[in-house]
Amino acid sequence: MNRIDRLTAILIQLQSKRVVKAQEVADRFGISLRTVYRDIRALEEAGVPIGAEAGIGYFLEDYHLPPVMFSNEEASALLFGAKLIGKMADESLREGFESAFYKIKSVLKRAEKEHLEDLETRVAVLARRRNEPFSLNVLNEIQQAIVRQQVLCIDYVANFQSQSSQREIEPIGLVHYSSHWHLIAFCRLRGDYRDFRTDRIQSLTNTEQFFPKQNLLMLQAYLDRLRVQEHLEEVTLWVHKGAALFMQEQRYIWGFISEESHDKYIKMKFMTQYFEGMGRWLMTFGKHVSIESPQKIKEMMQTLALEIQEHYLQPY
Repeated sequence: MNRIDRLTAILIQLQSKRVVKAQEVADRFGISLRTVYRDIRALEEAGVPIGAEAGIGYFLEDYHLPPVMFSNEEASALLFGAKLIGKMADESLREGFESAFYKIKSVLKRAEKEHLEDLETRVAVLARRRNEPFSLNVLNEIQQAIVRQQVLCIDYVANFQSQSSQREIEPIGLVHYSSHWHLIAFCRLRGDYRDFRTDRIQSLTNTEQFFPKQNLLMLQAYLDRLRVQEHLEEVTLWVHKGAALFMQEQRYIWGFISEESHDKYIKMKFMTQYFEGMGRWLMTFGKHVSIESPQKIKEMMQTLALEIQEHYLQPY
């Protein structure tokens, strides 16, 4: 990206939120803080009214860019986002995104509109059939309550139970994993933080009571604490690219967190505490998976391999 394009992109970033930290700009464009400061100065010299607060960040003072046009790549990315939201969100979010997407398409140039129309029928997201959730329209109300710090009252059906229990909760965040959205919140009934699967919420009411934000953990802090409490350990694997194609969604069940591509193999990292279960899953991929660490899961795999060998050597 040349400097003129970067300056324009920085201006758009400054308009995207109330305050933008210099480090956020540096991280986005892969530049040094020194370069960020020079770019901000260049924008100021061009007449852009940029305010700054020491230790906080930069902000625009009564300045708005004209409507921004989208490139083919940006428009395509939005289409992919729409396809994913269509399968991974409930009706409340789908309606909001669909309305926003129509507005975005209305400002596209003719070439970009034709590009999207052609791409629309050539991109699909397939999801496994699941049981219908109790509540189809909770995600939008939940995210509003998170931002406004409002107490929610829910009727919740916990796992392996047939009856619901009523809970007053203080929501701190939403996380998507294992094919479901999970609401992380402080449960007043249990006196601790809990993970509520949103498809098990039978009904939801916003009490319009406010709770003090400073009393709650931030979402990342909760996830970090959960990792410590569950004694999760990192597992590093080398998976042949042909075998990796068959892991896909299953890998998230075992705590998949990242991957790196290396020639014919993919280096994958997991965080888990279920070594035997993960070992039995890895057995299905045979010699196409190698374990780098930890040693305990290597030993587990050896035990499982001997178990299979002894089983099939027995006469019947």
